[in-house]
Amino acid sequence: GSRDEAWERVARLTVLAKRMEEEAGRLREAVAALAPQTYDELSERARRILLLVEEEADAVRRDARADAVDAMGAAEAYADRVAELARGDAEAVREQTEVRARQGLLRAGREADAIRAEAKDDAGEWRAQAQAALTEMRRRSDALLADREQEHVERWDAAERELAAREADLEARLAELERYAEVRLAEARRGYAEAEESARHGQEDAEARAAELLAEARVAEERTGRETERILREHGEAQDEMRAHMNHVRSSLAALTGRAPAEG
Repeated sequence: GSRDEAWERVARLTVLAKRMEEEAGRLREAVAALAPQTYDELSERARRILLLVEEEADAVRRDARADAVDAMGAAEAYADRVAELARGDAEAVREQTEVRARQGLLRAGREADAIRAEAKDDAGEWRAQAQAALTEMRRRSDALLADREQEHVERWDAAERELAAREADLEARLAELERYAEVRLAEARRGYAEAEESARHGQEDAEARAAELLAEARVAEERTGRETERILREHGEAQDEMRAHMNHVRSSLAALTGRAPAEG
């Protein structure tokens, strides 16, 4: 706007004045370098040119300073005017804002009063509806609890029967495996005894057979041990899984009935 243009003009005039001062300084230095000559030693034309240059430089400096002062005054006046207008606008905006705020508060108060009155009128109806809904929910919850309790009792009994059957099956397999292991170990011991007997009689083929039987016995014993450990591990995992399932059933039933779960 006008303020920016004034500042730009001041800057340009300041630069111009500085350049003219520098030019005059160079001319004075050039003249001083001719000392001890005087203006009288110059030609008349040279003296006139030098005087004209100095006069022109002085005039430019005076004009630049005057223009700078005028521009500064104009800029300050413009800034004061803008500040005054801004203060006036701010005051008007503040007054309008206060009026709108008061109007908004009045509207909000009226709306709040209307809402409170409506809520007070509907409170009785809402309480009646809520009580009816609560009664119906309790009735349905009691019916659902009875159905769930019977269902969990049946699932509990079925799970216990399944656990008993699996335990019986695992025990039978374990007993069969133990009998098999005992038979294999007995055969291995007999073979080993035969091998030792043959070795005592100095028969080389019997020694080889004894070593073979001994190796077979060790392999059979290790295989039987691994199989036994696997069966026992599976049996333990099955028992843990079934116990976890039974505990879950007991906890679910206790949560539905409100009674503490019985110790398994």
